[in-house]
Amino acid sequence: MIHRRIAVLSLAALSLFATGRSQADVRLYVFDCGLIGAADISMFNLTNEETPVRELFVPCYLIEHPEGRLLWDAGLPLAMAGQGRIEEEGGVYMRYEKSLIDQLADMDLSPADIDLVAFSHMHYDHVGAANAFAGSKLLIQNTEYDAAFNEVTNPVFQPDLYADLKDSDRLILEGDHDVFGDGSVMIISAPGHTPGHQVLLLRLANSGNLVLSGDLYHFQMSRKLRRAPTFNTDAEETFRSMDKVEALIEAEDATLWIEHEKALADRLQMAPAYYD
Repeated sequence: MIHRRIAVLSLAALSLFATGRSQADVRLYVFDCGLIGAADISMFNLTNEETPVRELFVPCYLIEHPEGRLLWDAGLPLAMAGQGRIEEEGGVYMRYEKSLIDQLADMDLSPADIDLVAFSHMHYDHVGAANAFAGSKLLIQNTEYDAAFNEVTNPVFQPDLYADLKDSDRLILEGDHDVFGDGSVMIISAPGHTPGHQVLLLRLANSGNLVLSGDLYHFQMSRKLRRAPTFNTDAEETFRSMDKVEALIEAEDATLWIEHEKALADRLQMAPAYYD
């Protein structure tokens, strides 16, 4: 309860910080960057009877702000794009129809047009196109940078997917960060799934306030039952992050987008349509 009270107070201060500032002209684009299916979801600390969901959407997001473009998450590995259904061990399969690079090209954009990149975390299904953005400035928590580049022990990290970013221009974060300085795009530290996991708060003029979950939750049932996957680096830290983000959602009257939720993705407009 004490941790939750501290989180509410700090997030209330965050809201006051943004009050009175002009609403930036921010656009959010959503890209289909793959699909993961699994016959057994017990790795997410859910039983197969607790939810019928077996497929996870894999998104990428582009945020356009008057001060620059931010890519948030980079999907499945680019080598999977256009390869059809790819079978893995244990009843897992993946599919990636059209690469993020090609989807950006449809909007007359290339990786060189992306000013900033930030990943909710460095798992393979969130950094699949990372190397293509080595020329962009990387925004990453210090703990995640160490875990991904200096002490790689997480079995879901694939360093070859993001190796080109090790020496790229970067801003090392130590907690929450106001990306463009006006409160419209906020990186929120939410560790536990990985050491430096983070979520993204967007304050949009017409669509309202949104929180992009990263992998804080994978399923609606994960949120309802308050479950942390068995492969999280720290379950207790995950629960503290859940408390913090839930307090943020309440304080901001925000909508949570569970990034992997396919039912949500099926309702969303994909790029080049956008949310503003």
